[in-house]
Amino acid sequence: MSDTLERSTKIHLLKEQVVRRLCEVLDKSKSKGWRKLGEIVGNDRRFKVSSDDMEMCSLKVLEVEGSPSRMLLRLMGERGCSVGHLMDYLQTLGNSEALECVKPSALQILIQPQSVALLSGHNLRLTCHAVGKSPVQYQWFKGKEEVPNSCSPDLVISPVHQKDAGFYICRVNCGDVFEFSQWAQVDVLNVAMSYGQSYQSLDGRLKLVIQPQSKQLYTGETLQLECGAVGRPIPRYQWHRNGVPIPNATKRNLMIPHVMQDRYGRYRCEISGSAERMWTNEVNVLIAPRISIQISGAVECSEDDVYAFGGGSSELFLNSVPEQLYATDKVALLIGNLSYQNHPQLKAPMVDVYDLTNLLRQLNFKVVSLLDLTESEMRNAVDEFLLLLHKGVYGLLYYAGHGYENYGNSFMVPVDAPNPYRSANCLCVQSILKLMQEKETGLNVFLLDMCRKRNIHDDSTQNVVLRVTANIVFGYATCQDAEAFELSSSGFTNGVFVKFLKKRLLDDEKITVVLDRVAEDMGQFDATKGKQALEIRSSLSERRALTDPIMPGDSADHGHSRQWAKAHELPETMCLNFDCGAQIKLGFAAEFSNVLVIYTHIIKKPEDMSFCQAHVTDFSQDLDVDPKEMNRETPEETGIYLLSSSLPQHCLYTRLSSLQKLREELVFTVCLQGTFTAMDDDPVHWTKSINIGKPLIARLDLHRAVRRNSCLQTCLMPHSPSHSPCHSPGPEHHHHLHYGSHQVQDYTRLCPQHPCLDIGESLQGATGGSFYDNLSQCHYEPNYNSAGGPLSKLSIPIEASDDITELQTVFINSLQLQQQ
Repeated sequence: MSDTLERSTKIHLLKEQVVRRLCEVLDKSKSKGWRKLGEIVGNDRRFKVSSDDMEMCSLKVLEVEGSPSRMLLRLMGERGCSVGHLMDYLQTLGNSEALECVKPSALQILIQPQSVALLSGHNLRLTCHAVGKSPVQYQWFKGKEEVPNSCSPDLVISPVHQKDAGFYICRVNCGDVFEFSQWAQVDVLNVAMSYGQSYQSLDGRLKLVIQPQSKQLYTGETLQLECGAVGRPIPRYQWHRNGVPIPNATKRNLMIPHVMQDRYGRYRCEISGSAERMWTNEVNVLIAPRISIQISGAVECSEDDVYAFGGGSSELFLNSVPEQLYATDKVALLIGNLSYQNHPQLKAPMVDVYDLTNLLRQLNFKVVSLLDLTESEMRNAVDEFLLLLHKGVYGLLYYAGHGYENYGNSFMVPVDAPNPYRSANCLCVQSILKLMQEKETGLNVFLLDMCRKRNIHDDSTQNVVLRVTANIVFGYATCQDAEAFELSSSGFTNGVFVKFLKKRLLDDEKITVVLDRVAEDMGQFDATKGKQALEIRSSLSERRALTDPIMPGDSADHGHSRQWAKAHELPETMCLNFDCGAQIKLGFAAEFSNVLVIYTHIIKKPEDMSFCQAHVTDFSQDLDVDPKEMNRETPEETGIYLLSSSLPQHCLYTRLSSLQKLREELVFTVCLQGTFTAMDDDPVHWTKSINIGKPLIARLDLHRAVRRNSCLQTCLMPHSPSHSPCHSPGPEHHHHLHYGSHQVQDYTRLCPQHPCLDIGESLQGATGGSFYDNLSQCHYEPNYNSAGGPLSKLSIPIEASDDITELQTVFINSLQLQQQ
């Protein structure tokens, strides 16, 4: 092998054993180690190792098995440093032992065999190419067995069959020296011709050829699901259940022996390659209990054996067997209002909606989660939700935000509600429930995390007559004529209701039993004992549970179901190639159904480019994005708190909220900025226009005027002193129409003599955990001072720990009752 070829090799292509040996030498040397090497590299303008970089390297000693030298080599590799440059630096350093680690060897494998998945009947080719100081010979093995007649750099099997699947390795000999290649896995998929005819070649891209199929099993049986894709390198698999990755389920065949009922749900597999990702279809797995039937009190048999018995004197006690209840579908709408225009701001709805979304998806619910909706947007969201309700469907609606209750009717307050607001500005819960009942749903669950104090500015009475049905469950976060409290801290945390609800929501119990236990848990919470208590109202006569499996019915509207599902589909990740030779990854994540996260990452940059950065700009004015909060180096800087731990690192992040206001397709610009060493650091710009259509909830066009009259007409109060602003020409007029004659300059508070909880400032270091351990939030009725304006501060208890016992002992002494 020529010295030129070796010197031009990039550092990141060095073998792991070479890098490990080199790092051991540099880490242990004091006078000729990594610090001195960093100083030498720092004097070379081409690679710019700064003092901050060296500080970052030094911090690696604090990590278990951390290596400052490895971090330094990684930084040098990212900036285009080659083996030749490294050898020159080590020569200057005078560390002969380190230099010996990277000198050319007598034999080196340049091309390693790549793992591959392909169809049975196609041609398999594995390649291994090496160079040495004398001619090299090749010897291929499958496992421990030598492959006959395999003495060339290319191993060809034509055609390949399933028996050829396995692990292959090549031994390369050069005189007395030999070296083994990397292992290459070969996966051979046997697909019927009707599926396989269109797959003539791999082309290096993933192709999905086997989809999983839905299953109906009995408890104790073995669940087997299969999927498969072809491509090079071999695809990676990760099975998911109800949107959550299944631990250790990383093969294309998923097998779970002796399944129990708690393994039912929606299954799909994520398949990824080097630069691609795809999903299989989502399939339902139903698991029914094995029913034992007693005959004449002496014999037991399974349901498979029932038909072996005739009539005679055998008495079947079928009525003693509990019936398995099913939902024909499960849909949920979660709304969290926190950024009010004319009322006190809240924090809890964001985290509460986020946590409940993740839990409900584990229970097989199709969830749309939305933050900060105006009146027309709330009405349209409810209308879309109602379209999904059919016979046997489980419908769940959760609302967190400001609210009130008059004459037994509860009202949810949109973020654009005027001050003071009346029923015409809000959505009536009982009116929505009436519409849900007309759909003959199997279960209607309303979880209301809001205050239920009377609104003295609304003297109208609602006349909503509900049908007598046995499928309604109300979970009120607080009792009638009482407030719901929010836990305040320097960060974010759950509200009181969701704090306890999320610990019980996945329990396989009747929904009323789950809520009863939540009420008991809340009753033991000293911070709000005697001030907030969960109230449950139910007409449920069956053992309906949120964990019940889904068995689709004939009446389902699959068109609207697909549309609802699209409300949380993300745009595909993109790789953008620029004329300068740089490659950018453009990725997307969803924090909520109307909150999109965009991140950019530099995958590749030219060797002579000293600085490279990509940012996004030129967004639609509908989204009202603050440029100061875009393209930040950490997710938290742009307001991304809940997703930050799962986002890729070393990116620039942008958070786009209120996607429901997007009227057209989302088009924006990706701007690449780079500087070259030969151009005196003058920046050069390249741009690409990107169109991702209407992402997430934008596809439902909730920004439009109210399209159907069902929710609007039912929610309007008879004899209301004002008319709904959603009759106005457009959203921009909502704050100006109809209310002028009703503004009151001096009025009493909505909640007179309101006892508030106040703990002051949160304890520092109370949990000792990460930022996410201290997340907190909750929901309230707006308070008014005697002048009619909102109070400047909400006095609420602080929660800085999920440990109830610790919270009681640490914070309870700070609780004070105040009159405001």
